[in-house]
Amino acid sequence: MQRIFYLLFIALLFTQCSKKTTESAMSKADDMKGAVEEKAADAQAAMADVQEAFRANPPAAAAARKIQLGEFDQFTLPNGLTVIVVENHKLPRVSYQVRLKNEAVKEGDKAGYVSVTGQLLSRGTTSKTKAEIDESVDFIGGSFNTSGYGMFASSLTKHQDDLLATVKDVLLYPSFPQEEFDKIITQTLSGLEQQKTDPGSIASNVASRVNFGADHPFGEVQTVESTEKISLEDCKQYYATYFTPSNAFLMIVGDITPAAAKANAEKYFGVWEGRPVKNMKFDECKKPTGTQVAFANKEGAVQSSVRVTYPVNLKQGDPDVIPVSLMNSILGGGGFSSRLFQNLREDKGFTYGASSRLNVSPIVGSFTASADVRNEVTDSSIVEFLLEMERIASEPVDAEDLANMKNFRTGVFALQLESPQTIARYAYNIARYNLPADYYETYLEKLNAVTAEDIQRVAKKYITPENANIVVVGSKDDVAESIKRFDSDGQIDFYDFKGDQVVVQESNLPMELTAQGVIDDYIAAIGGKDALSKIKTVKTTADMSAMGQNMDVTTYQDMSGKFAMNMTTQGMTVVDQKYDGEKMEMSQMGQKQMITEGPQLEDAKESAMIAPQLNYGDEGYVLDLKGSEDMDGKNVYKIVVTNPSGKKVTQYYDSATSLLVKNVSTMGEQTITQEMDDYREVSGVKFPYSMKLIGAAPVPMEMKVKDVEVNGAIDAAVFMIQE
Repeated sequence: MQRIFYLLFIALLFTQCSKKTTESAMSKADDMKGAVEEKAADAQAAMADVQEAFRANPPAAAAARKIQLGEFDQFTLPNGLTVIVVENHKLPRVSYQVRLKNEAVKEGDKAGYVSVTGQLLSRGTTSKTKAEIDESVDFIGGSFNTSGYGMFASSLTKHQDDLLATVKDVLLYPSFPQEEFDKIITQTLSGLEQQKTDPGSIASNVASRVNFGADHPFGEVQTVESTEKISLEDCKQYYATYFTPSNAFLMIVGDITPAAAKANAEKYFGVWEGRPVKNMKFDECKKPTGTQVAFANKEGAVQSSVRVTYPVNLKQGDPDVIPVSLMNSILGGGGFSSRLFQNLREDKGFTYGASSRLNVSPIVGSFTASADVRNEVTDSSIVEFLLEMERIASEPVDAEDLANMKNFRTGVFALQLESPQTIARYAYNIARYNLPADYYETYLEKLNAVTAEDIQRVAKKYITPENANIVVVGSKDDVAESIKRFDSDGQIDFYDFKGDQVVVQESNLPMELTAQGVIDDYIAAIGGKDALSKIKTVKTTADMSAMGQNMDVTTYQDMSGKFAMNMTTQGMTVVDQKYDGEKMEMSQMGQKQMITEGPQLEDAKESAMIAPQLNYGDEGYVLDLKGSEDMDGKNVYKIVVTNPSGKKVTQYYDSATSLLVKNVSTMGEQTITQEMDDYREVSGVKFPYSMKLIGAAPVPMEMKVKDVEVNGAIDAAVFMIQE
């Protein structure tokens, strides 16, 4: 049964084109290849000549020009709402953005209620349902969204009164409907389930915890447990406390005059009331002493997510901000030309991409250098990260590199100025963080004044490879031992997917226990070899929910080595698979593919078996008992199974029941986790009636078995493949 669910996932993600289409495309590609290569060679030769001439006679650098940001107006309504207006008549559109002043909130053991509140705001008011709100915005071709820190709305100028009526209704009179709250919680829980196996999410959770601590807002991690504690009252309380005019900015941007903007602000937002919000203070976050390795295990991972990270105390308006941003661009924030990218990808070939970012925040910022790298080069990648960080602080930046990055940043800045939203953001920053009025108008002057000495000075101050958290998410068995040397005390701290520190204990396996012994116990637990040998056919019907759809799944197993599966939704066949013992036909929405070899065929062979474990003693299988560990309160035995084709799967067997509770395997660079539960006996054999697959789709896929029919008649046509 466990293999059926895996094959089901393969079917859902199965996309293809017909053989005819593929051959046609390949033929056209071959015809074009020669011409393209010839033109490319000519172009490269011409470009080489131009570049050589440019190097011989480079143009003199022009003086940094002063930027004209454009006019913006600012005023405050009697209720305390600060309004910023950016007039721009290039397009007949106008936008209204409400943005709260509070940068963060400590949510405690209910982490996530701010996000839930933001989603809930637009789900109903005292006069409109969610559907009516959506319809009112769609009818005028507008856009509207809300968050825990404000809302944004945009439309054609002629429709702004209709738009503002909706914004006012949502902002001032949300109804917080219980049914919508329940939907949001359900959707959020589903997404959090998926994050359990997503290396990027795990790395972010661990980095947040080790950088800021669990008691700091930036160190709080939303989990299933914290989300289940959130109540509707929590959302109402957050809204009542923070959604108040004295704690907000209103930014009006687009085809509108300052006078009209002020009139609209007074008309629609002047009646907004609320009490002042106290200034929030949070504990200072300090860098780690020495290097600390934080490791989160991800079974079956073929690559590691690496983060070198630590908190940084750097706030908006600090004179170091501009040289720091330029320094980080050279190190890892400047795209393809940055040092980390050039080193780890172009030179070493360790990764598809490596980068760094240095966040500035009025509370506390952070530095993070990151990449996803192959298991076997995890330690080497960390070496290169630390070397590049040390190099930018110890060696002066090359004059050409500095000039190139200044040009790059100048171009990016100029492009951003094309957007009136950028002007509004700059105006907001000036007002919110008390920046000089000409801060952005003189930005390029300050950027071009940065010297190599400035780069080295701020690098020594803010880039500290000797005091950093090294966060790694990957396969403990393959990686952990090799990176111990990077920890100052030689001891790795282990964390779970939520960012909580865990104690990894030495396995206490019974002396006589072997991998084959665990497998034998499993076979006995589900019924034994005799009971399994009496089963000739199995038909299973189940309900499956995946990616927002409910589907009916029927599978057929013939112990002679045949398998078939049919998946339908609303009476329409979505996927149909057949394996006749030699080849497999996979059909999805009328598109068919014949599979005669490869890993999918091997999966089909195992799907024809009730218990592939019966074959684990055969030649070609390798079983490796890795130990025992705690999993959701259960003690489980961990076995890595390598089949004759070389494919590996990590299996977990409950030590108390001997039942298989989880499989972890990989498909390419993707790790797939299958969880099995609710075993029930049918004809003397236990089958899992509840299964979940995580890591294969944007949300977990769940299957609930409705019926298992053993040794019933199955029409031979079910397995027949028409050639």
